[in-house]
Amino acid sequence: MLAKRIIPCLDIKDGKTVKGTNFENLRNAGDPVELGKLYSDQGADELTFLDITASFEGRKTFTDMVKKVAANISIPFTVGGGINELKDVERLLSAGADKVSINSSAIKNPQLIEDIAKNFGQQVCVVAIDAKERNGIWKCYLNGGRVETDKTLFDWAHEANERGAGEILFTSMNHDGVKEGYANEALARLSDILSIPLIASGGAGCMEDFYDTFNEGKADAALAASVFHFGEIKIPELKEYLCSRNINVRI
Repeated sequence: MLAKRIIPCLDIKDGKTVKGTNFENLRNAGDPVELGKLYSDQGADELTFLDITASFEGRKTFTDMVKKVAANISIPFTVGGGINELKDVERLLSAGADKVSINSSAIKNPQLIEDIAKNFGQQVCVVAIDAKERNGIWKCYLNGGRVETDKTLFDWAHEANERGAGEILFTSMNHDGVKEGYANEALARLSDILSIPLIASGGAGCMEDFYDTFNEGKADAALAASVFHFGEIKIPELKEYLCSRNINVRI
């Protein structure tokens, strides 16, 4: 069985790491380069960097910042935000990214998934999905959670899988920053319909939440931000805890 992955996430706004609740009320969480190095040194399995206002502001991800972070880490590095065409992917891979995460652009132009997989390899393309549950229906959102679409979580995730995505990164907007656990019921359903790895995002508040998302949510990886940024959970201790509960992680 493949080892479960722990992935800290750097949400970047104006060159700083930020974190909010339900995608709102952002507060400063530190320097992206310093945090990236810390997590790499602590034994994180991967690092994700999301320029969270790039799509909304209609601009490209900060290439210089990506280069600085990449130069200070020794783990796989996923970058997202404002990626609309193959040139953007090429630019970020050249800057040190190992994978790219597409969200709004994939919903607007699903062909982009196929194009990235064909030109750079399936493993490079992470399709991120921000979804909110209301009255039992999970709707997908664009532009950092600002715009509701007519796409639903399970149908869109399945389509992205079929089009050649290498992984699905699902963030529950209902759970984001609330620290009461991941959306494990939705994750387990996603896991059953996908043939590619599933990354859980939104809701980590304690070590048990990670255990639950691997056990109940059937997630292949767990992404978190504030519990790492503000020192509430340290990655080496988290991995030791998961190992003690028979979750296969890289120590």
